[in-house]
Amino acid sequence: MPKKFVLRAAAIAAASTLVLAGAATSAAAHVTVSSPDAKPGGYAKLVFRVPTESDDTSTTKLVVSLPKDRPFAHVGAQVKDGWKVEKKTEKLPTPVKVGDVTLSEAVTTVTWTATTAGIPPNDFDEFALSVGRLPEGVDSLSFPADQTYSDGEVVKWAEAAEAERPAPTLKLAAAIAPVAATTADSSDPVARWLGGAGLLVGLLGLAFGLAFGLRPRKAAQAGTTDARKAQS
Repeated sequence: MPKKFVLRAAAIAAASTLVLAGAATSAAAHVTVSSPDAKPGGYAKLVFRVPTESDDTSTTKLVVSLPKDRPFAHVGAQVKDGWKVEKKTEKLPTPVKVGDVTLSEAVTTVTWTATTAGIPPNDFDEFALSVGRLPEGVDSLSFPADQTYSDGEVVKWAEAAEAERPAPTLKLAAAIAPVAATTADSSDPVARWLGGAGLLVGLLGLAFGLAFGLRPRKAAQAGTTDARKAQS
């Protein structure tokens, strides 16, 4: 195989690997929310994935804010070994009707505080809520979160989706099909990595296809010419 085709394929593969590795690292650094059963008008389990993006400090506290304009009538927090959980209830600016219930107050924040070492450097943990009913007529819900490190640093995940520190956002439209929501959510680092791996395989196939695809055509043409000479 000509050297130039080998170099071209290697360059494409290297560039693709670097891009995918960067995307996976960026996704893994985010605090995200997902759900195996969320759908408008129903009850759901919300799972917050929290990575510790540090080489020498641990995550010691997580504060999740719940929507006040579309409050939940029920909020149950996961009880975890090594963590103390607290729910804060506030009076709403105006009463909100949720299903058959009109709420004048609701749980607005849930806080998990480590009672031991917390989430070690470069590791992650998951924190779950059971909530309902989910609102109807909306495509997504945002859950701004504050992540506190053992050195006192507080990282606020409260920005827009395209920003450096986006708020964890649950897409309700995609959650109507639970399996699709679990595998195709672009905020899930695993889903991004699998999708990127597929892209890498495709690029490699294209590169080697170009490299090998040109050789057989020339070889065939040469073979045809030799055959004609032999016949004459």
